[in-house]
Amino acid sequence: MNPRQTPPVPDVFDPRRYADGVPHTAYRILRDHHPVAWQEEPEVLGWPAGPGFWAVTRHADVVHVLKDSATYSSYLGATQIRDPDPGDLPFIRRMMLNQDPPDQGRLRRLVSRAFTPRRIDRFAEVARARAQALLAGAVDRARAGDGTGDVVAAVTDEYALLNLADLLGVPGSDRGLLLHWTQRVIGYQDPDEAGGPRLGAGGRPMDPRSPTALRDMFGYAQELAAHKRDHPADDIMTTLAMDPELTGPELEMFFFLLTIAGNDTVRAAAPGGLLALADHPRAYGALRERPGRLPLAVEELLRWHPPVLSFRRTAARDTELAGQRIRAGDKVVVFHASANRDERVFTAPDRLEPFRTPNPHVSFGDGPHVCLGAHFARLQLGVLYEETLRTLPTLRPAAPPARLVSNFINGIKSLRLHLT
Repeated sequence: MNPRQTPPVPDVFDPRRYADGVPHTAYRILRDHHPVAWQEEPEVLGWPAGPGFWAVTRHADVVHVLKDSATYSSYLGATQIRDPDPGDLPFIRRMMLNQDPPDQGRLRRLVSRAFTPRRIDRFAEVARARAQALLAGAVDRARAGDGTGDVVAAVTDEYALLNLADLLGVPGSDRGLLLHWTQRVIGYQDPDEAGGPRLGAGGRPMDPRSPTALRDMFGYAQELAAHKRDHPADDIMTTLAMDPELTGPELEMFFFLLTIAGNDTVRAAAPGGLLALADHPRAYGALRERPGRLPLAVEELLRWHPPVLSFRRTAARDTELAGQRIRAGDKVVVFHASANRDERVFTAPDRLEPFRTPNPHVSFGDGPHVCLGAHFARLQLGVLYEETLRTLPTLRPAAPPARLVSNFINGIKSLRLHLT
């Protein structure tokens, strides 16, 4: 190709691309030549075609979109790439994630009363004991077998689920429900997750955000809230259930948000971090020698493997971004995994540097919607990595990972490592 010739715009929409890994080469082409690029939105995996969207891939532009909620709205079309059914949109807009300031700020303040660092810090020792037990069990099973184990099935899924159940006040016996709902909502693009997509009228896939799809989860949330009012405990659902300012529908949406986002943030990030360390033995060895610098490594592993790949906004007015004219009503999608590898911000972004600083990654977002549970996620990840360093002198992959078919969540369905 002529070096002066601009390469064509690569497709970063098709969720099937992500089953082979995050398309960092395509992201680099977009950042260098098409930082705000129009993407087609064809029918795929039975989901109908959409009108297309603007893909935003440079760090500065991603941060700008996330911070400017007056121009780039979460409320107008919600935050997933695909448009919801117009009849479902009023329902979906009840969720804090799909609102703009000032309404979003009110809900954020309400849930912040429950999601306090002091409460979360109490879980540190419980999380540590849980990580130790899960890792020890995985190692014992590996020794009895071929020396390898799937750490997603044996460690990280259970770790994320049980920690979330403790924080919310969900009985441990019901953690299977939390996993089922998470797989159904997050893995809806993957035919292997939760038995494949649920079909609605006319045999078309049902939007996992629709009232029909969430009826069982919301029914459980109301039953749990009623139980907490009669039997209060030191957990988030008790605090929410007792809050007179929180309506029933708002409580349901908070339960949905905390269950899905609270679970899948760690559920996606934890195996991604372990995979990164297994693929980079020098970094793993450096961490074993200097475990006190683990907080820096947590940030670098989040940069390397962000749990969320993309988030959508809708232009509230005509505007311009990186030289592109964007019209009111256009979909604008930011790509976190691309922003985290932007050479304009990070030195040698394709190199894993466990002690990288500064590290302004956007894995937890930015602006008014920055992740409310980031403190809890960092705590869990730090504890899990610390116990892994203590338990396993070396960390090596035993097979390629199986990745989620999704352009939204950077999920790993299985990760087999050498554990002996």
